[in-house]
Amino acid sequence: MFAVIETLSTNVLSATDEVPLVCGVGTGGPMTRGGVAVSPVNIPAWRSFPLLDRLSAATQLPTFVENDAKALALAEGWLGAATGVDNFLAMVVSTGVGGGIVLDGRLLDGADGNAGHVGHICVEPDGRQCGCGARGCLEAEASGTAIAEFTGRPAAEATPEVIERTGRLVGRAVANVANLLDLRLAVVAGSVALGFGEPFFAAANAEIALRAQLDFSRGCELRRAGLGSDGPLIGAAAVGWRGLDQ
Repeated sequence: MFAVIETLSTNVLSATDEVPLVCGVGTGGPMTRGGVAVSPVNIPAWRSFPLLDRLSAATQLPTFVENDAKALALAEGWLGAATGVDNFLAMVVSTGVGGGIVLDGRLLDGADGNAGHVGHICVEPDGRQCGCGARGCLEAEASGTAIAEFTGRPAAEATPEVIERTGRLVGRAVANVANLLDLRLAVVAGSVALGFGEPFFAAANAEIALRAQLDFSRGCELRRAGLGSDGPLIGAAAVGWRGLDQ
């Protein structure tokens, strides 16, 4: 794994004539603050993996590591679907489920940098066992990995019923966050959410309307992230600039 990181770093650095100033990284979590050690739930081979030190050594650049969904939140607030919005949730619904929260124009970190981990909101109290050890987490019910496990087919081949259920569960989680944090916008990226398309968004927004009924959360909506396949790279850039206080 160390050799892979060194090879990737070398290839990336040699692919441009520009002089790089910083290395920004988005990765799955949870992690210790700053990515000193990362343990993505959906990557069992990485447990307390020293990602920050390895990348810093490989690139010889100031290096900053952030949860990939928090990186997406930075990107979408900078150039995407949440530009100009000071309070929103950004989500990735793909192989796993992650999130990042911006309140009052500031990305939330939490004690160890894991704030916004919406994938581990309970949406089915007696639901499936999650990789984190709990039951009924959104990630255990609505991620691409979970869908493949309980349907026996890839998420890309999901039936209309599974698509509707996935949207409903994502909407349930979004409504919980909106009620808790006084926000009216969530943006979502990831192969599952975007691949499922309009039926997913219709189910999600119907569930949000049903469950976000407070004056300050009513009207909350889930939108497609605006940066498409460029979102992860723009997010990594945003992590780097944030690290340099730019």
